[in-house]
Amino acid sequence: MKTKIRICLPVILLACSLPSMAYNIQETDTLEIRVEGLCGMCKNRIEKAALKTKGLSEASWDAESRMLSVLTDPEKFKENKLHYHVASAGHDTEQLLAPDPVYESLPQCCKYRDYETHDEATGNSDDVITGYVYETSESGERKPLAGASVFWAGTTAGTITGEEGLFTIDLQEGSHMLIVSFVGYGSDSLHLHEPAEVEVGFSEATELEGVRVVHRIKATSISFTSAYNIQNISEKELTKAACCNLSESFETNPSVDASFTDAVTGTRQIEMLGLAGPYVQITRENMPDVRGLSALYGLTYIPGTWIEGMQLNTGSGSVVNGFESITGQINVELRKPENGDRLFVNAYGNSDGAMETNLITAYKLGETWSGSTSLHGNIRPFKLDHNQDGFVDHPTGENLVGMQRFKYSGDNGFESQLGVKVVYTNRLGGQTDYNHDAPGESQAYWGSGVNTKRIEAWGKAGKIFENRPYSSIGFQLSGVVHRQDAFFGLGDYDAGQQSFYSNLIYQSILGSTNHQYRTGVSFQADVYDETVSTSIYMRNELVPGAFLEYTFNHLDIFTAVAGVRADYHNTYGTFVTPRLHLRYEPIPRTVFRASAGRGQKTASIFAENIGMFASSRFIYISGDGSDKPYGLDAEVAWNYGLNMAHGFNLGASDAVFKADYYHTRFTNQIVVDYDRSPQEVHFYNLDGKSYSNSMQLQLDLEPVERYDIRLAYRFNDVKRTYGDDLLQAPLTSRNRAFINMAYETLSKWSFDVTWNWQGEKRIPQTQSNPEQYRLAEYSPSFSLVNLQVGKTLLERLEIYAGFENLFDFKQENPILASDDPFGPYFDSSLIWGPVFGRKFYMGLRFRIP
Repeated sequence: MKTKIRICLPVILLACSLPSMAYNIQETDTLEIRVEGLCGMCKNRIEKAALKTKGLSEASWDAESRMLSVLTDPEKFKENKLHYHVASAGHDTEQLLAPDPVYESLPQCCKYRDYETHDEATGNSDDVITGYVYETSESGERKPLAGASVFWAGTTAGTITGEEGLFTIDLQEGSHMLIVSFVGYGSDSLHLHEPAEVEVGFSEATELEGVRVVHRIKATSISFTSAYNIQNISEKELTKAACCNLSESFETNPSVDASFTDAVTGTRQIEMLGLAGPYVQITRENMPDVRGLSALYGLTYIPGTWIEGMQLNTGSGSVVNGFESITGQINVELRKPENGDRLFVNAYGNSDGAMETNLITAYKLGETWSGSTSLHGNIRPFKLDHNQDGFVDHPTGENLVGMQRFKYSGDNGFESQLGVKVVYTNRLGGQTDYNHDAPGESQAYWGSGVNTKRIEAWGKAGKIFENRPYSSIGFQLSGVVHRQDAFFGLGDYDAGQQSFYSNLIYQSILGSTNHQYRTGVSFQADVYDETVSTSIYMRNELVPGAFLEYTFNHLDIFTAVAGVRADYHNTYGTFVTPRLHLRYEPIPRTVFRASAGRGQKTASIFAENIGMFASSRFIYISGDGSDKPYGLDAEVAWNYGLNMAHGFNLGASDAVFKADYYHTRFTNQIVVDYDRSPQEVHFYNLDGKSYSNSMQLQLDLEPVERYDIRLAYRFNDVKRTYGDDLLQAPLTSRNRAFINMAYETLSKWSFDVTWNWQGEKRIPQTQSNPEQYRLAEYSPSFSLVNLQVGKTLLERLEIYAGFENLFDFKQENPILASDDPFGPYFDSSLIWGPVFGRKFYMGLRFRIP
């Protein structure tokens, strides 16, 4: 038997790899190659991808044999290009493996790696079922249905119908329900106990009568093949809620919490594993994005409708992406120029007076170039004070974002991307009578304002070596100029940031694709200047580094990813970041993972704690007087994780149970101490213990056709040393329960309900305040319910409406001493629950593919 060597399609920055293999093209007009796939959707995707190849005129893929037949022009056709286009669409060929991120984004019915291969699932046995699957046209004509899925319920034994609609499958002990399905039609269930010949027909009427589609695309899927604990969040998941920007993109995900930093500025923050958002590395298409001065505000610089999908990685990430990830990584994928809608329009408005519009276009610029233009505008013109505390509920003003992208795909095996994004934000908040345009009156009332101007530019390039198709090289480059001018009452906070980032990555194998490695060098430069009232803080950070990551894979059962990077910080010196991820799949769809890794970051203490400025607290920094940032040490932590995911069949549908446990322990942390005095906030290096234990249980199931349920419970034990006392972290719930229910009808109605329960939270002490300005030691537990209804019209237009905080729960008196904002007891930063009550919203999405 001739052995075929399969070469892994390298993944450099997701979209920056192009194969260009030296390959001898046979001088013939007909060529056949093996391509992995399962169903009719696979067939359409494979053939469409193949037809992108220059010099190829026809393509036909047979699901039963897994062979792709093409007609070519020998003078123009290059076989390596065919393998590249097909693998880039998510399907392994006999020469190239599809990139893992692309494969993971495929619909569940197309994930051929998760099922036994066709050759293993069938065999030479007399105890077999043979059958014919067909579709009936409107005229009543029968046509064979190629690519239909046929499998035994509760098992992974299955097959695919061939070009003539025929299949053969072995009888299975313990399972007598045979499921026949085809995406776009429905499914049928047959109870079979002995060899038989069967016929199964589908028609348009079948769908209308509600026959179940077995492998419906999930809005959020859990990876079984990656060594990392990754959730793939699709655009469909993001449309379950209003999702105006990235900070609002996790309302239906139990792994990430979102809250407000204070009751004045309207700034949102996220939390993972019980720790603040800055400990999460947030990247845009695997390049650093939300960090530094944008650690909190930056979440609003990414409009939700621009997002094509996200990968949520819990625990330490890859060393290739840097050293700053401590609790996890959120990688945001924006809509792509090469395959985005020609036109996408979104309009949104809510009962609090916010109005928003998004416009995105994608277009071709010849055969090799494509581009896209994205525009976002958000305005809130009205002052509202629903709780009548004298302060506006939301800051007024506008947020404008624009982005231009270009992508080049050449025939020489080279791809590149260029992009630029500009942000302008102007927000005013404070007392309702505050008038920023009347300087004579401005001192009489407390006001706040943030004005931000930001520009980002980036580029990517990637190429695979023609004579070594298993090797590739990629390069990333980005720069940021950020200027922020803010005031809070009588104090100012003005800041600037200039950043430069580069990353060179080389990938190859050691003997075979069972042994892969990535190595490279990176450089990060940051220049900050911050002025707090009359105090000036300057810092320059230069960090060159190098990394190496090795991946071992044994029969897709065991995977180990070991990485290490060494970096030199111009102030903190040399440090080493090791990380290890292990994956073991003893039986199909049951995966155990373990991870351990170190993370390090420089704290931007003002930008990461912007809510403290909305108070009368004095700021004290216990630095050592050195040239370290703020005189403080770098934050360093180790993260350890265990994870189990088990996929199983619930009736004829898929369900997943997932259990996570993560322990994060800081060797140094910048402690933000609100407990020493209600009139002070202190920053100092950790002197004692600081740790987080986080456990989460999650069950995703589909008990009824097109009815998805996500159940989750999380326990957080987060403690750190404040002075001499080891205390529970403030304003963080130890217990959280979560339910999300989503239902879709065949007539394109959608219904989504999310229930979120949070247990009590410790509130920093206020006992030294006068009695009227004191808070309890712990907050009460509370529940929030969000609801949304949507309707798709004519496939291109979707309208939606919903309620946030349906039952109108609010934190009472979120602003201490709101009647005396210039006095010593004013504090709007002790937020443990919703500041705003019930909110109604509605919007529309329109697209031209």
